[in-house]
Amino acid sequence: MADTANDTLAKKDKTGDVISGGHLVAKALKNEGVDTIFTLCGGHIIDIYDGCLDEGIRIIDVRHEQVAAHAADGYARQTGKLGCVVTTAGPGCTNAVTGIATAFRSETPLIHIGGQGALTQHKMGSLQDLPHVDLMTPITKFAAGVRDTARIADMISMAAREAWNGAPGPSYLEIPRDVLDAEVPIEKAVIPQPGAYRASTKSIGDPADIEKLADILIHAERPAILLGTQVWTARGHEQAIDLVRSLNIPAYMNGSARGLLPPGDPHYFNRTRSTAFGKADVIVIVGTPFDFRMGYGKRLRADATVVQIDMDYRTVGKNRDLSLGLVGDPGAILGAVRDAVSGRVDTGNQKRGEWMQELRAEEVVRTEKLMPIFLSDKSPISPYRVAWEINEFLTEDTIYIGDGGDVVTISAQAVQPRTPGHWMDPGALGSLGVGTGFSLAAKLAHPEKEVLCYYGDGAFSMTAFDMETANRFGAPYLAVVGNNSHMNQIRYGQVAKYGEQRGNVGNALGDIPYGSFAEMLGGYGEEVRDSAEIAPALRRAREAILNTGKSAVVNIWVDPDEYAPGTKAQTMYK
Repeated sequence: MADTANDTLAKKDKTGDVISGGHLVAKALKNEGVDTIFTLCGGHIIDIYDGCLDEGIRIIDVRHEQVAAHAADGYARQTGKLGCVVTTAGPGCTNAVTGIATAFRSETPLIHIGGQGALTQHKMGSLQDLPHVDLMTPITKFAAGVRDTARIADMISMAAREAWNGAPGPSYLEIPRDVLDAEVPIEKAVIPQPGAYRASTKSIGDPADIEKLADILIHAERPAILLGTQVWTARGHEQAIDLVRSLNIPAYMNGSARGLLPPGDPHYFNRTRSTAFGKADVIVIVGTPFDFRMGYGKRLRADATVVQIDMDYRTVGKNRDLSLGLVGDPGAILGAVRDAVSGRVDTGNQKRGEWMQELRAEEVVRTEKLMPIFLSDKSPISPYRVAWEINEFLTEDTIYIGDGGDVVTISAQAVQPRTPGHWMDPGALGSLGVGTGFSLAAKLAHPEKEVLCYYGDGAFSMTAFDMETANRFGAPYLAVVGNNSHMNQIRYGQVAKYGEQRGNVGNALGDIPYGSFAEMLGGYGEEVRDSAEIAPALRRAREAILNTGKSAVVNIWVDPDEYAPGTKAQTMYK
């Protein structure tokens, strides 16, 4: 075994007869389709960087590991590839925990590679030594340590395979420093070939269930379908759209599925879900669990025929009885159902026309009811007005990211992305601080597109310094901050429960002009206190980004006493 006091500085053999652990990492990642890693440097992991340079893998070094993990998550969401975050040992790993847990609850495929003290110093108290595998096991699909340099690539392939198994998710691999730095003869290294060790995940389950679902939908008079995050993760949106249109079914979307149908599409609905779920005779839930966002399944009509489609068997039927459950790839299943109905003489489309008209009429009524608050010119500015102005500002090439509490829930009422993949939010974990990593990743994945992140001021202050990283790597984005100087979603509950005098305890923030932050980083910043100035400020920020190549911040001072309906009803706890 190498001398652990000196092996970090030892020159690597470049003859080609041997290969180091870090270079095996890079070769394996490249074989898995990884073209970018997100990282924060540490002595335990530097050989991975050397390997990535040789393999042509882009290295994006950030200022905080939470951002690196969120960026790996965001990059996977935007590209459909395996995301990758590389952290050093100890605090490098623990700082990334929130980002990995977010990916776990959001079912995002990524691999987290972490450093560890040398095996020769095991249990001796080496620098940054922690039981990383034990720590990461509950929030990953696979967690293991590598004990043999020759097996590094093999173990990465194992971790990647598990990340894609069933419903995707993160994997973790710990590599001790001396295992990573060691060199082994190339012929002894196990390097699986790309895709040679796993099968297709495009399963449709039992073909009889496909026919059963086709029959259910054909005979349905008032069906409704909810398309969830898995539909986008599995890139099954085209099949989903084809089915919805071929059977004339009103479609609702949540999570990353927002944007699968554009606003104005006859099958796109977003304000009448509660009505549809309360009246529908058939409800199809695709790729989203019956969690708190769904009232644990209790918001569905009790006597409806309920069908659930999910990539994870453990999710199907959890919290609610089902009429039919299907486990498999959402796109493959919906495509198979579409094919099963294509030969039917009568698909029942005409009888569903009245149901579509009923829901459309209510959509119009509900939109009209919201317009006064969307267009409110009150002072302080209504957060609903901010969300509306952002929606009007978006183009078909704008990726929208929401980062916050009420920021996300209010956005969901106003912001309607025009394109699949153009909505990103914290997901079921509700993590504040995702926006900066998501924005960085989205711009790196799609440099030709505009990226806009709407933060709450609490969320912005958590990770904003990595806006410098975005600028440094030529990935500028537009940050809009809804600034009410509070962690306001929590404040509501405190005021209601304990009264005004104790309502600000633990949630009040300073009045920070965040526009100056962008200027400090060489970009454009602006403070907005008049609702009429929101749209002009957004346009000026867009122009500044194009001219300077730097991120911009529009800091909008919003009313701290305006809350989302879900916050007032405390639906997140029901």
